[in-house]
Amino acid sequence: MPEPFKNLYNEKFYLTLATHLNQCLADFNEQKFMAFMLCDNFEQLELKERMSHTKEVVHHFMPADFAQAAEVLIALIASLTKANIKEGSVEYMFLPEYIETYGIDHYQLSVAAFEKITQFTSAEFAVRPFLIKYREDMLAQMCLWSKHPHYLVRRLASEGSRPRLPWAIALQAYKKDARPILPILYALVDDPTEIVRRSVANNLNDIAKDNPELVIDFAKQYLQIKDSPPTEQRKKTIKHACRTLLKQACPETLTLFGYDSTDIELTEFSVVTNKVELGGHAEFTFSLKNNSSKEKKVRLEYGLYFMKKNGLLSKKVFKISERILAANELHQVQRKQSFKAISTRVHHLGKHQVSIILNGKEFIAKDFELIA
Repeated sequence: MPEPFKNLYNEKFYLTLATHLNQCLADFNEQKFMAFMLCDNFEQLELKERMSHTKEVVHHFMPADFAQAAEVLIALIASLTKANIKEGSVEYMFLPEYIETYGIDHYQLSVAAFEKITQFTSAEFAVRPFLIKYREDMLAQMCLWSKHPHYLVRRLASEGSRPRLPWAIALQAYKKDARPILPILYALVDDPTEIVRRSVANNLNDIAKDNPELVIDFAKQYLQIKDSPPTEQRKKTIKHACRTLLKQACPETLTLFGYDSTDIELTEFSVVTNKVELGGHAEFTFSLKNNSSKEKKVRLEYGLYFMKKNGLLSKKVFKISERILAANELHQVQRKQSFKAISTRVHHLGKHQVSIILNGKEFIAKDFELIA
């Protein structure tokens, strides 16, 4: 059984943190610090609760003046870095959360702290309340960060401004109108660092869910350049940005990436397992034939229509593959769908359906039954 993620916060972690806080704070009481951290109900706290608990206990030992506290945090990061201590996952994200909680009324000091802290542990969640409270000023700051020499500061500009960043508060203003954040994405779409480009793609994919026309225009602008053809790197970024639009079979997006179903024939679509036992697999097969004298780009997906508790069917799309079909090529596909118990879906017995989606075009679904 894997170790619970919340156990990133443990006695060993806090002893290390106490050692470095002791170097940064006068009159630091390590024994008291450890007693506060490992309080009576500590074992019952989940990951996010432990992160907030850590922030609050650290605050208890910090200077009351936020400017001095921010200096201590920067000194703490310097001490950890000097000892070659790096964040293994998310355990030091209590540092930007500290700024979010106690620095929200100290804009300039907090911005300066974020710029330093995010180079050690991401401040993507913590900057969001600042984008809400200081909208124009913070957006201007993030535009400046998009040109910062450190790639993690540039990534903060993109990741922190995502309208729908998972596990974070949504930026409702940018869900409604994402145009103000486009300059950040223009600046970073061809960034030399992949983690930054991937953040740009994720930001654009967020935008596509509320403002698809903006992402389609962005993609056209960066892919349809006559005098300077897009690099493979840029194509990859833009395609990842358009993944939701491709999944939704947006015609303009499919055309933009060269998916054309003309002269491609789908045949021999068959559900092998008409009855599937709970915990087993549904298996289906089909064939594709390129009847053209030219090669064709193919994007293959299937739609799984799950039975819901109310007796209605709910569709979820799964990707199979992308490939090139040579002229006159016959391609056969065999696929299995698991019906093992998972925490994110409750399987209900009864009628299910599966369909094949070829370059965004969905073919007639076929039935199968999930049984006990």
